[in-house]
Amino acid sequence: MSRLSSILLLATSAVYASVAPAHEPRTENKPPGNRWYHEDDHPVHALFKRGPVGDGIVYPAIGTPEWAAGFPPATADTTTLPQAWVDALNAAALAGKIPDIPQSTSTNGLDPVYPTGYDPISTTVCSSTAKCVTPGDIWDAPPGVIALSFDDGPLPASDQLYQFLASHSEHVTHFFIGTNILLYPEQFKTAFEINQDDIAVHTWTHPYMTTKSNTEILAELGWTMELIHNSTGGRIPKYWRPPYGDSDMRVRAVAKEVFGLTTVIWNQDTDDWTLSEPVPLTTPEKIQQQMTQWLTGSKTPGLVILEHELSDLSVKSFIDAYPMMVSNGWTRLSLAQLDAGSVYQNAWNSTSQVNPAKVGDLAVKPPARPSTIAKPTTTTAKK
Repeated sequence: MSRLSSILLLATSAVYASVAPAHEPRTENKPPGNRWYHEDDHPVHALFKRGPVGDGIVYPAIGTPEWAAGFPPATADTTTLPQAWVDALNAAALAGKIPDIPQSTSTNGLDPVYPTGYDPISTTVCSSTAKCVTPGDIWDAPPGVIALSFDDGPLPASDQLYQFLASHSEHVTHFFIGTNILLYPEQFKTAFEINQDDIAVHTWTHPYMTTKSNTEILAELGWTMELIHNSTGGRIPKYWRPPYGDSDMRVRAVAKEVFGLTTVIWNQDTDDWTLSEPVPLTTPEKIQQQMTQWLTGSKTPGLVILEHELSDLSVKSFIDAYPMMVSNGWTRLSLAQLDAGSVYQNAWNSTSQVNPAKVGDLAVKPPARPSTIAKPTTTTAKK
């Protein structure tokens, strides 16, 4: 997404996020010793879906003034950060967990450049913009798997995508921009409450993250996490994707050490975000050629394709390629479910129980998973 597009999407007022968690069905008069509900992947759930379960706290409804009150305006304000986040950052820095790497600079939206003496592909810096891979970050999917995810939402173009995903029983990970959640609360509600998709972090204002100070990184990630937490019944995101794929060892460390976030990049890129730009870098035809090459080629490694719910054209590029994912036997899986672990730091998925926790609580874990909690499932092509 271009810097110009980012700015245009960020014209919004100060906001503070929350959601009223759905209540679970009442269980009175159920026969003793009998299970009154099925596994979450049982076919009956297609007919009787339970809404998202929260942490027991009643949050203001998404889209209301109460929900919006208290968050920063369009910029990721560093002057009103919760003290606990600032203290955690300072403690991590004092403990030597945040590398002392200088900020990069970006001119006219071009790839960031580091000061002389700092090699972006060195182990010290390891810039993902320079395609330096850090162990623990996600770049590839397992063999035969295509990890489904979309950046930059929620937006008006998201509606078409969400309808398509629901009609094909697909779940994906949405890397949401914080200010876009504020601007388009109804689309957010569709993604989380209706489609029950996985929600992850794409920062507050979509900047080049390596150009930011440690405190600015704290604000970009923290405000977005807090907004998602308050809008999903208390769930704490586990994954984030840096805008433009721009991260390094310093940015990654702030994300991990302060907020417990895992960094996600990609191994294929269609440039679909430029389709709605004044001068696109690609065309729908070129994207389909790329998709055909990737989806009919080797399944090792699996695919993590950078895709966007930014415009009708970018959404259509995915919809047009989807039949090839099915016909070529790819296992389709929401990116946040690649490791078969929890989607959130304190909940297994978007419908399971939630352990109450605050953003930045690194000790939090999901509730113990009984046999009745849904395990992440894949969607594979039927032969």
